[in-house]
Amino acid sequence: MKTETDRSALASPEPDGSGKKRNPILRFLGEMPGLIIMSLILAILIKTFLIQAFYIPSQSMEDTLRINDRVLVSKVPYYFHDPQRGDVIVFSEPDPAKQPQRSFIGGIAHWVFEGIGVQKPDNPDFIKRIIGVPGDTVWGKNNKVYVNGVAIHEPYVKGTTTDFNKVTVPPNMYFVLGDNRQESMDSRFGLGVIADPKNMPGIGFVPRDDIIGKAWVIVWPKDHWARL
Repeated sequence: MKTETDRSALASPEPDGSGKKRNPILRFLGEMPGLIIMSLILAILIKTFLIQAFYIPSQSMEDTLRINDRVLVSKVPYYFHDPQRGDVIVFSEPDPAKQPQRSFIGGIAHWVFEGIGVQKPDNPDFIKRIIGVPGDTVWGKNNKVYVNGVAIHEPYVKGTTTDFNKVTVPPNMYFVLGDNRQESMDSRFGLGVIADPKNMPGIGFVPRDDIIGKAWVIVWPKDHWARL
């Protein structure tokens, strides 16, 4: 049976080693730097190997994705298999602009906040839908896209698809299109398969190594939440 002295000892703050009672608030503040560092390390590991948040900067994937949507991109599926036709993928900017100058701490903070979808990236990565995988022959004719001679079903497309010439996807490369074909800078540009009076810089084929992951859910805004 515990005495009053025992209960009083249990309720009292722990001594700090000098015989004095240590204030629990001060103890928490002392532990806070370690907790912050552990949280940053965990966020970096999750962003690097598992899931990353991305901001949608343009209308190229409307109506599937709208400007300012935030999506979660999973890197896990492509550890086990290659990207597949129909996947909505995020891939690295093929011609990144010069990064602004930041301190070491500022660079780490920007990288973490960008990864959780709070801060816009300096060079927005592309998000498109895979239409052709390595070895496929792809072309567009009469508002339809053909893959290996078969017109594919595309209920997600907004507007019309401009005709483009046949192209065969090389090994370790992917042919991607935006769902909003009239407003999308995608694989049609940069390969010479489509008339381009503005001579716009294109992305051409997307290398396998540039693919970051598969977009699988819209998390913001809440009224646009959906699986992809």
